[in-house]
Amino acid sequence: MLPLLPLVLWSGIAPTDRATWLLEALPVLLGAPLLLWAWPRFAWTPLALCLMLAHAAILLIGAHYTYAEVPAGLWLRDALDLTRNHYDRLGHLAQGFVPAILAREVLRRRTPLRPGGWLVLLTTSFCLAFSAFYELIEWWVAVAIGADADAFLATQGDPWDTQWDMFLALAGALASQLLLSGLHERELARLQDVTKIFNRTP
Repeated sequence: MLPLLPLVLWSGIAPTDRATWLLEALPVLLGAPLLLWAWPRFAWTPLALCLMLAHAAILLIGAHYTYAEVPAGLWLRDALDLTRNHYDRLGHLAQGFVPAILAREVLRRRTPLRPGGWLVLLTTSFCLAFSAFYELIEWWVAVAIGADADAFLATQGDPWDTQWDMFLALAGALASQLLLSGLHERELARLQDVTKIFNRTP
């Protein structure tokens, strides 16, 4: 996770709004130390690590600018004559795409589940639950701090923003499993082989 450190430092230097930066970056600031702490007991596959790094980058870029003001999203809005900055849509798509592989990995390694319908159902259900819980967090923050939460919520005047967020997380979770399950299974098999080698007694 060393590549993450420069990104965290860049993101935290003169962000658009310091309070919003803290709220948006908090999952990364809490998750990275937790990942390092748990590593001796649970080493993730390279695929999971790459996805976590990509998701962290999305979160930290959004935290630095606020999601409604990310330059790439503003450029796309103007180029396509859109009504809003869609960078936060990317964030919620990733909120399903990345946790799907993480949930799938935990279920494959810590339960008897095998590839199939139940694994897909439980993985997808976890991602939907995670997305819904995040929307509850946004609601609680809005209630706690009032109008100052607008940058964190990033609704940009869309009354259906919460529903869009959860739909995109669902779409991301399904797409992730459809596109990456084969690669994930191969990496899980390699990880199991390496673990067997290191656990052999002389």
